[in-house]
Amino acid sequence: MNPVLLRRRPFLRMAAFAGVASALIARADDRPTELSIEGYPGSVSYPQGSELDLHISSSLRRFTVEIFRVGAKRESVWSGTSDAGALHPIPEDASSRGCNWPVTLRVPIAATWRPGYYHVTLRVEDRGGKFTRRNRRTSESSCYFIVRSNQPGRDSKILLQLSTHTYNAYNNWGGFSLYAYHGQGGNQGHRVSYLRPPESIFPSWEQPFVEWAESNGYTFDYAANGDLESHPEILSAYKLVLSIGHDEYWSGPMRDHLEKFISDGGNVAFFSGNTCCWQVRAEDNGTALTCWKQNVQQDPVFVARQSQSTLSSLWSHHLVQRPENRLTGVGFLWGGYHKSHGQLMDAPGSYNVHRPNHWVFEGTQLKAGDAFGAKDTIVGYECDGCELTWQEGIPSPTYRDGTPASFEILASAPAQWHPDDCEWYERWEPGRKGNAVLGVYTRGGTVFTCGSTDWSHGLRGRDPAVERITRNILDRLGK
Repeated sequence: MNPVLLRRRPFLRMAAFAGVASALIARADDRPTELSIEGYPGSVSYPQGSELDLHISSSLRRFTVEIFRVGAKRESVWSGTSDAGALHPIPEDASSRGCNWPVTLRVPIAATWRPGYYHVTLRVEDRGGKFTRRNRRTSESSCYFIVRSNQPGRDSKILLQLSTHTYNAYNNWGGFSLYAYHGQGGNQGHRVSYLRPPESIFPSWEQPFVEWAESNGYTFDYAANGDLESHPEILSAYKLVLSIGHDEYWSGPMRDHLEKFISDGGNVAFFSGNTCCWQVRAEDNGTALTCWKQNVQQDPVFVARQSQSTLSSLWSHHLVQRPENRLTGVGFLWGGYHKSHGQLMDAPGSYNVHRPNHWVFEGTQLKAGDAFGAKDTIVGYECDGCELTWQEGIPSPTYRDGTPASFEILASAPAQWHPDDCEWYERWEPGRKGNAVLGVYTRGGTVFTCGSTDWSHGLRGRDPAVERITRNILDRLGK
């Protein structure tokens, strides 16, 4: 072998190794970084003519935003691009105290934007690495806000207050919600902030109702749960207030203001279930909610032996002494689950009619003993009822549980709690069975309740009886 070649070989090997190493380093440096974007509005609701402030954390400076109003049609109202993106840290207590991200973008809310629920799409995209993995990547997230009328009652005498406290209670962004089943480490929080990327349950219940209503010529004004506490003056402009779907978490001032509205002659329709089940306390100017739920002994109100009326537990708890029946006519302690949580899974998901001559059933052709709503399972998930007695197959309230004296049971269906959900309450009667109760009472104004979260599923399925009953209520109580 040539001695010269022998002397050169180590240098050739080193050069080859250096080339490979350089390529590896280049490729490592070229690996695309994480692509992400998330955000939240500074408030849950805004009046027309104000300004939306978005707090956004983005891995890229450039991002796009598009805003849609969600109703019978999905209507794009604004879109734009910003170069102000930055990645912000996530505090350890973000679930309870918020993210504290700065305002990244401000969007004028035109006076022409109709009241309603608005969906915000946030998006970033790139083309991957500079030298390798040059594929187009996108990352997308969303948040929501509500536009309320700057002239309440001008365009509609019906106010739909959306269940935003319930949205927030179930949101586990940052690790914790008011539930243990999806909390970090299986832990349940007792305080939840609105100032973090939100989660919405609007598509599950309220959206089908809104789509049906707008498709059938009805116009609503809108508000968040918290607006009943912070802007109670708007209530006097309306004939009818609506609660749709899963409206579980209520503060004391919310309830006070709506009960006064009813006493003053205003009407309310609860097309909802599990309604006003837990009392919450709004904190930090309405940007956070506190609810100790089953851990009532840890509530500072309990520890300080302050007025138990503000205890953040069940409204029906014996220490609070203000069962939701007094507002809605029904309550969860006398209801439970129907075709959910492993309870009554073979049930039909329908109501049985008891008093067909009531105006609520006008035009439905329903008779005593008829069932309706099974096709769309309008009795489902979580249900509210009242203590009742049966005489000749017809139920009547006992009125011992706070149900108003004028309350009439028009239809019902069986329901029951899961043992895991009820046996923490020391006054629970083992083996109790409940009902989903549809009924009406009058105390100044008229209050209708359907006693089920899933009424709007019948509107989505175009059930004739559900549609006619809904029309009867909106037309009679909303004009």
